[in-house]
Amino acid sequence: MAVIELNDMSFYAYHGCFEEESKIGTHFRVDLEFECDTIKAELSDDISDTISYLDVYQTIKKEFETPSHLLEHVARRILDRIMNDYPTIEYCSIKVTKKNPPLGGKLEGVSVCLQSSRISPV
Repeated sequence: MAVIELNDMSFYAYHGCFEEESKIGTHFRVDLEFECDTIKAELSDDISDTISYLDVYQTIKKEFETPSHLLEHVARRILDRIMNDYPTIEYCSIKVTKKNPPLGGKLEGVSVCLQSSRISPV
């Protein structure tokens, strides 16, 4: 089992509860980690034997194009789509960060982290 990470992906999107956020938009950061069996690709050196990082990135980018009020909703949509579209992924964790949220003070960002697993607890 391998752990694959897509780190510090940047998106500009229109997620938020305030009307201004849906008009002006803001910057977001996404970190995704997933586990899958990569032994075939390790031996073959063939991209068709593994999960394409480009495809995963494009999946996330596509989900970011649909506005949501809550980070929780954005993260859940992405996580569900990843688990649905890539059945060989056994575990996936996502962290979605809204940079400079409008909370009335100096704050680098606010994040939501979600996880999903096909592995049954023992």
